[in-house]
Amino acid sequence: MPNSDCDVLVVGAGVSGLTTGICLAETGLRTVIGAAAPPGETTSSVAGAIWGPHLVEESARATRWRRETLSVLRELAAGPATGVRIVAGMEASRGAPPPPGPPPDGLNDLDAVTPCPPDRLPPGFTSGWCYAAPLAHMPTYLGYLQARFENAGGRVEVAVVGSLPDAARERGARAVVNCTGAGARTLVPDRAVTPFRGQVVVTANPGISEFFIGPADATADLVYLFPHGDTVVLGGTEVADDWNTEPVPALADRILRDCTVVEPRLRGVPVLGHRVGLRPFRPQIRLEAEPAPEDALPGDPRQPLVVHNYGHGGAGVTMSWGCAREAAALVTEVLSGTA
Repeated sequence: MPNSDCDVLVVGAGVSGLTTGICLAETGLRTVIGAAAPPGETTSSVAGAIWGPHLVEESARATRWRRETLSVLRELAAGPATGVRIVAGMEASRGAPPPPGPPPDGLNDLDAVTPCPPDRLPPGFTSGWCYAAPLAHMPTYLGYLQARFENAGGRVEVAVVGSLPDAARERGARAVVNCTGAGARTLVPDRAVTPFRGQVVVTANPGISEFFIGPADATADLVYLFPHGDTVVLGGTEVADDWNTEPVPALADRILRDCTVVEPRLRGVPVLGHRVGLRPFRPQIRLEAEPAPEDALPGDPRQPLVVHNYGHGGAGVTMSWGCAREAAALVTEVLSGTA
């Protein structure tokens, strides 16, 4: 195609955009990722990034996507350079213990999920599940994804996109994939997208090797800690429709206080940083190709294919490979028929 810069433009450089880019570039399609911020400045870079459904739709397709991603993350955990490890820990609840039964949805995809012994539960928690799951150190994992994408011939560029079809036309791309997360609210625009603000504190690691998750309930806030070698990511918050991307000192103090109750070794540890990200919640993940205009001709470069892959809530990493492969398949199916 004359003046064609790429076959496919992916908009968004978080975990969904990078993974989708890989799935496209590794098929041989010339792929460019254009994003307002580089991978290290996306919401994905702030994520706790343990595998598990959170703030995301419950459906048969979501189950398929998360299981496919779990399989890939387990494979990636065999390579230390990926930033993915299998880490043991617990997810605990406050209030009255639930009746005996199987693990909740999502955890039943994992191996060896067992009730936590009461003497292992932190103060204030009455029940929990012990298990091991993939955990990603996001700066390392995003670096791995970007390098893999570039090794397949892709390019990541900082670019502000105001219109998906126009951005594709400017590149001469035959398709564009929207992986903009919370940005889809204004870009598409899609008012079904709601940001859930997350704030974390990064501290030195006093010797913690297991993760902990305490979901929010009517009496207390979300609390979690994820160890990553010499550091620990402590959280957290999940405030709906809050667009503030600056750390709030009072919230940081509360996070440190709650996490220290769970893990007393955190008392007095050096604080290394504060981070904020906006989880892109949507009642249903949007993963689909837009129908072509009625007057569009097959293969007309003036009518690029538009595919959406956003709305993963707090499960961007958890859904990433399953959703990326399906989004890439929507692109290749159409482009192969118009080549």
